[in-house]
Amino acid sequence: MVQRKLTKRLGELLLEHEVITSAQLKTVLEQQRREGGRMGSHLIHMGIMTELELLGFVAEQLDLPLLDLNKVDIDKNAVKLLSEVYARRYRALVIAADDTQTRVVLSDPADLDTQDAISRQLAPRDIQLAVAPHSQLLALYDQLYRRTEDIASLAVQLGEENAPSRSLISSDILDDSEATVAKLLHSLLEDALQIGASDIHIEPEKNLLRLRMRVDGTLQETELKDIGIGPALLSRLKLMAGLDISERRLPQDGRFELNIKQKRIDVRMATMPVQAGEAVVLRLLDQSRSLQGLSGSGMPSALQQAFRRKLASPHGIILVTGPTGSGKTTTLYGALDELNIPERKIITVEDPVEYRLPRINQVQVNSKIGLTFARVLRTSLRQDPDVLLIGEIRDQETAEIAMRGALTGHLVLSTLHTNDAPGTAVRLMDMGVPGYLVASTLKGVLAQRLVRCLCLHCREPYQPELGEQQFLLHLNPAAEQGGYYQGRGCAGCNHTGYKGRVGVFEWLEINRDMADALRERDIEAFNQLVDRQDDFKTLAQSALDLAMSGQTSVQEVLRLAEWLD
Repeated sequence: MVQRKLTKRLGELLLEHEVITSAQLKTVLEQQRREGGRMGSHLIHMGIMTELELLGFVAEQLDLPLLDLNKVDIDKNAVKLLSEVYARRYRALVIAADDTQTRVVLSDPADLDTQDAISRQLAPRDIQLAVAPHSQLLALYDQLYRRTEDIASLAVQLGEENAPSRSLISSDILDDSEATVAKLLHSLLEDALQIGASDIHIEPEKNLLRLRMRVDGTLQETELKDIGIGPALLSRLKLMAGLDISERRLPQDGRFELNIKQKRIDVRMATMPVQAGEAVVLRLLDQSRSLQGLSGSGMPSALQQAFRRKLASPHGIILVTGPTGSGKTTTLYGALDELNIPERKIITVEDPVEYRLPRINQVQVNSKIGLTFARVLRTSLRQDPDVLLIGEIRDQETAEIAMRGALTGHLVLSTLHTNDAPGTAVRLMDMGVPGYLVASTLKGVLAQRLVRCLCLHCREPYQPELGEQQFLLHLNPAAEQGGYYQGRGCAGCNHTGYKGRVGVFEWLEINRDMADALRERDIEAFNQLVDRQDDFKTLAQSALDLAMSGQTSVQEVLRLAEWLD
């Protein structure tokens, strides 16, 4: 590789090309003398130049191309030619390679020591250099340097260590292979955190162990060929969660905490006996992440205002509905965060407690010892609360206690599993709650789902097909005016076309006429009153609004509509 170096010092070149002034250069040099570090970093941190402006200038001086890595096809096999340790240390990434040469992207191409180190690591291949922002490299490292190979090799090692005793796995298995099991589990959890997984599924089958991670609501799969590692991994997890390692015939639930990459992770574990052994699901909750408020939920501002108005009510019940994984708990915790002031006493009854909140009395139910939702609720109402949060209304008894609490001057928040907001009142009455009680206490219902966001780096315009157009127009006559996009797929989104998720919401405020219809159990009249509300917007219509603004795809709108149908 021919070394690329600047003909003069960076400051002199910038001044010579009139990119910065002499006064700015003097200020930067003084800052550099006081604090050390590289001049480029100070130029960026002081706001004199942006990272792209600086890199563009340096790339031009070195006659190197400046790349947008989100628009470049990256060879995942070529990436492995440079280890993650060296890639992060030298702020480098191999994006393509053959037998004779490699293409390497650097975020500091003027650093000769970096060029020498990279050349040694990739010898004898010739190196072609390119330039890209460090921020893009950081975003790609976690996606490209997965722990998949580490997991596979540790699984093989663990299978070999336990080969003689596969037929009978007990706690003794951990004596010889504890270190390998620990490394395998750590790699598994670290990989999940790197890609932003919310759940890990460990599923044994006849000749393999299937690992699946849920990312942005969809599962990504890896197969480990040796089934013998399953029992050892499961025994380790059971010990960590305080479960009975000898019990394999009945489901068990537990939880444990651990620190990974300076993050405190709360892991909820559930086992279930299946044909080939025991299946495990691990739900990962990042306790070090700050609580997301209502403002960061993606809820439209008008809906936020309406929701907050009802939260300000001194009594009544507000329900958040949707299936598991739709963000209900996040919304309720965001509401609690706004209600949590010294003047209010708040009690929560949950199963399990997902996030610890200051100043709030949080109770976790335990049905094994008789600490049920209903029992805790009765006690909570004698604790003089202002606000009561119930993790989920599961039966008639819990529903009636919650609503009588709302009737006697408490604000009650809870969740319910229904498809949409209008169906919530009907569901409560189907559970056996009297219509007059629902009518007197129910103030509002927020139904919600999560849809995937398009990757902003690889999205491209999309023209809906004829059938799609007709359906969209049925949802909203203005749908033809939308600017629709689809995700092409890039390294930044793991070639899925999507990056992250956002909530879609359906808010139903119960007015006097609706309450009268519920009191009479007149469901048809209630539904007609909902349809007549001008400001009522369904979940599918809310998702369409996001698609029309380019935040999500038409396919996500159709997927949501199919779920609701």
